[in-house]
Amino acid sequence: MKITVDTNILVRAVVRDNEQQALIADTALKEAALLAVSLPCLCEFVWVLRRVYGFDNAAIAAAIRALIATEKVAANRHAVEAGLLILEAGGDFADGVMAYEGSWLGGETFVSFDKKAVSLLARQGQMARLP
Repeated sequence: MKITVDTNILVRAVVRDNEQQALIADTALKEAALLAVSLPCLCEFVWVLRRVYGFDNAAIAAAIRALIATEKVAANRHAVEAGLLILEAGGDFADGVMAYEGSWLGGETFVSFDKKAVSLLARQGQMARLP
């Protein structure tokens, strides 16, 4: 079966705070022929791991890298890498994803009130500015 995973499946598999659900999540992930992992799912995954479970950026990045290294995972790997670059630089994964996807859609400059996001993107050579 080819499945699209919800954030809660990934969270249960990583956090293991509910052993019964963790085992069910493990089975679903192992038995699937393909795991479609959407960008919104990963953005939510990062948010939940950080805000609910207190994971640091390095642990979150490691979890995402382990996931996308799995051959049967289908994801927009370029967008995921863009998100990871910002996350590993101390920013928000979602900002990196949005900047990448915006550029892919034809946007030339990332514009945000988030000074940290703008600074991190600019340091990576991307066009980013405050409004």
